[in-house]
Amino acid sequence: MRCAIISDVHGNLDALEAVLADASAHGAVDQLWCLGDLVGYGPQPNECVSLLRERGAMCVAGNHDWAAIGKMDTADFNPEATEAAVWTGQRLTEENRTYLDGLPETLLAGDAGEFTLAHGSPREPIWEYLTHLSVARLNFDYFQTPYCLVGHTHVPLIFQRPESSEKSPQYRTVVPAAGTPFALGSQRLIVNPGSVGQPRDGDAKAAYMLYDAGSGKGKSERGASSGTLTLRRVAYPIATVQEKMRSAGLPPRLVLRLTYGW
Repeated sequence: MRCAIISDVHGNLDALEAVLADASAHGAVDQLWCLGDLVGYGPQPNECVSLLRERGAMCVAGNHDWAAIGKMDTADFNPEATEAAVWTGQRLTEENRTYLDGLPETLLAGDAGEFTLAHGSPREPIWEYLTHLSVARLNFDYFQTPYCLVGHTHVPLIFQRPESSEKSPQYRTVVPAAGTPFALGSQRLIVNPGSVGQPRDGDAKAAYMLYDAGSGKGKSERGASSGTLTLRRVAYPIATVQEKMRSAGLPPRLVLRLTYGW
């Protein structure tokens, strides 16, 4: 089983298409998992939602998805995010609005249901940011699967919970290296694949992860996988997207940040 794990597409169709093409270039993709924020910020929200629906993606809701359809107040958004949410909401088709409204806050995925999918965190799926280990370690009590996949921060990151058998157990933060498989196992993990449409880790290339379940042998009784996760970084035509954003009248700061990945 091979899955492409994406998050925070944010209406950036060019980045989404580049990521899907890269995933397919590395072999057949059995499932596509999306961790929310399909829309917001970017210039082609309908096209992104329609493409993910066409591909049969398993998606959860993000805060920008809710904001665009009026399901969430934008009082806590910055001015540019609010402006983009309003712009997006005015352009979504009724069919796509209905689809976004029906997205669940969490999902179980994987052959053995070993992954919990959420946008922000398992504790607060829509809004909580898992940027620090101190917050992440509190969230391990809020999901029952071996692994949880989250987005929202736009930064690739892995939080590891130690096994009880360790002599000096310590929670760990791992920054995944692009192109290097990260072996799954019995340690519980919270994993962020980064952002497709608006990276914020100083790398302007789109980010996503490939999950390869391998042979499926060696799974523990609680469903832990013997597979791997691999972070991928993919170049896409940023200047083309920026021109679309300018033509749409989206905020200049949102246009600029794509250049630098922040």
